[in-house]
Amino acid sequence: MTPDSLTPAVRGPRSLLARIRDLMAQQDDAQARLDRLTDIIAEETASDVCSIYLVRPSGALELSATHGLKAEAVHTTRLRAGEGLVGLVARRARPFSVEDAPSHPDFAYRPETGEEPFKSFVGVPILRGGRLVGVLTAQTKAVRPSTEEEIETLQTVAMLLAEIVASGDLVSSEAFSGLEVRLSKPERFQGKALSGGLVVGVAVKHEPHVRAQRMVADDETVELQRLDEAIGRLRRSVDQLLDSGRVPMGTPSREVLEAYRMFAHDRGWLNQLREAVRAGLTAEAAVERVRNEHRARLMKARDVHFRERLHDLEDLANRLLRHLARSEDVADQLPENAVLIARSVGPAELLDFDRSRLAGIALEEGSVTSHAAIVAKALGLPMVGRVEGALDRIEDGDPVILDGEFGLLHARPSEEVRAVYDERIESQAARRRVYAGLRGAPATTRDGVRLSLQMNAGLLIEMSRLADSGAEGVGLFRTEFQFMVSDTLPRLNAQTELYTAIFEAAGDQPVVFRTLDLGGDKVTPYTPSMREPNPAMGWRALRMGLDRPGLTRYQLRALVRAAAGRDLKVLFPMVAKPAEFAEARAMLDQEVEHARRHGHEPPKSVRAGFMLETPAIAFQPDACLAMADFVSLGANDLMQYFFAADRENPKVADRYDAISPSAIALLTSIREACDRHGKPINVCGELAGRPLEACVLGALGYRTLSMAAGSIGPVKRALAGCDLGKLKAWLDEAVTDSGCDDLRARLMEAGDAAGLSPESVDTFKSI
Repeated sequence: MTPDSLTPAVRGPRSLLARIRDLMAQQDDAQARLDRLTDIIAEETASDVCSIYLVRPSGALELSATHGLKAEAVHTTRLRAGEGLVGLVARRARPFSVEDAPSHPDFAYRPETGEEPFKSFVGVPILRGGRLVGVLTAQTKAVRPSTEEEIETLQTVAMLLAEIVASGDLVSSEAFSGLEVRLSKPERFQGKALSGGLVVGVAVKHEPHVRAQRMVADDETVELQRLDEAIGRLRRSVDQLLDSGRVPMGTPSREVLEAYRMFAHDRGWLNQLREAVRAGLTAEAAVERVRNEHRARLMKARDVHFRERLHDLEDLANRLLRHLARSEDVADQLPENAVLIARSVGPAELLDFDRSRLAGIALEEGSVTSHAAIVAKALGLPMVGRVEGALDRIEDGDPVILDGEFGLLHARPSEEVRAVYDERIESQAARRRVYAGLRGAPATTRDGVRLSLQMNAGLLIEMSRLADSGAEGVGLFRTEFQFMVSDTLPRLNAQTELYTAIFEAAGDQPVVFRTLDLGGDKVTPYTPSMREPNPAMGWRALRMGLDRPGLTRYQLRALVRAAAGRDLKVLFPMVAKPAEFAEARAMLDQEVEHARRHGHEPPKSVRAGFMLETPAIAFQPDACLAMADFVSLGANDLMQYFFAADRENPKVADRYDAISPSAIALLTSIREACDRHGKPINVCGELAGRPLEACVLGALGYRTLSMAAGSIGPVKRALAGCDLGKLKAWLDEAVTDSGCDDLRARLMEAGDAAGLSPESVDTFKSI
């Protein structure tokens, strides 16, 4: 026997793919088609054995079809997860071959299969979306190495097989009823709540590409040409953006695009794509296959830099698929109650979806401070982040439940889980009806104290909720969102138009405009950026604005022009010393004078305030208060600085409590300082929007609270059942108790003894 006779005479993948395509067009039952498929693969690859193992819900691999092994072993032989050479392929999610399988330490002999005569072994994973569907193997009697061509051919077939399995064609066959062909069992993903709310809906997987419809190429030359043309367009689009000047040097966006440009010229990646086309796939299918392999490796990689590189390659593949589908200008039509399942989503992209159909969003990435999360809150959309594996474990059309209160995503929920959520949703609907009944009523406590509840906003679209919420104005309009969703610095006219539209939407109700709070986690493509060890206390907000006065004066000029003939209230964030506020106020005065000199109608009145959110000002506020017309208490940042505890870090979350003796003492001293100077103070942020905290703030003497629109109803109901005088007396006594280490729990238990009605306590517990 010559050495050449030990190598199989592989006929080539094109012939094999053509035969598979003809086979799948036949109407045989599922088992017959799989059996015939193994016959074709064995024949085309000159193998003595070809077998298909599919994954069961338990994780075991079941022999589901074979050519060469005993027929009675089909649907009988099962390998535990990780068992044998088949399990080794599954565990690694990569091809594996060995010349003499029985001599390998992981070899697991199963006598019922009759595989003792066979020596060589090659196996490739059957992957779909990075999820293991099964393993495809080939064996020969000869002891011989597997060729790259053989492995390449089996990988191509495995990709097609994954689509066949996932299509559901096998489900109708009784023999496959116990296999995890299409995910059907209930699954629960614990993530992180990014935007509150509950929704029962339908999953819509959002990946930034269209999945390939044609898998097998009709003409290799045409497909290679399509691939090369798309790669060329991809490279030009990245080059044009980098050369346009729209993405400044040193910014994160620039770094990402530079990485894309490097990967777009990566020979290894491009060669993989071209080889897949030469193996008989369409250009789209080739990109899918290479992308799928990278994702499987990404899921197993431990090295952070390696994972980042693979992530970039996958994202680049998505962009390439969009270039291949450039002639398909068909917008995705969302079903009713669509729950978007995505890796990540941008704020501008989120605004493009049909709001009447989009009911919620689940992300594999995401954080509370991400731009998308902020927009989701503004739109009242439930959002859950950090649901790892959701894209791989959920299919389009799966029923899902998104719990934005506890950060949960339920896929294919059981009847019991669905019943629990139906009850919760009905309970929430009943509460909303109660809140709607309070919409036109003033926020008045049980002992007759009147408070003003205002709304926070950051987008023009949010202003539509002003009337529906019952808010008495906009206590905080965050102006940075217009900048974050734009690729370039918004021009003066664009800023002026937005602020004018905000004034018009508010009508006679007041609006407080906060100047840009950029920096930290809020980065734009055109503002300076740097890596900081603690961005929350770094170069951000007014600090950046004073160091870049042109940016601040540009915005103040737009605000002054938009406020022509109206009352203008401007709020400066992150003031740490009086000189900063004095400099910012001087800029505002200069812009008002500039408007007068150039013939623009000035505002009817101009008032300047500062965000009190740094301990430096909280403990010595008099100098700033003497210069200010009003104050906004940024309680969220102030409390995290006060407790030295990042409120987003679950490991220290229990160290952060605004209802504690020390925090109450600080909040009381701030309110007393404002009273001494006769300056109104508004508490804005999440703290003001929590019913229990709102009642405590009212008891401490705060009379204006600003919050998310959806929080106004619950806070108004809680205040209506609260006796502030009685609560103040209870707090005064409780904070002097040296043994009081859990004031919040004692307050919840005190109920009417602390001036809290059963309705108020019920509202606290429901939020």
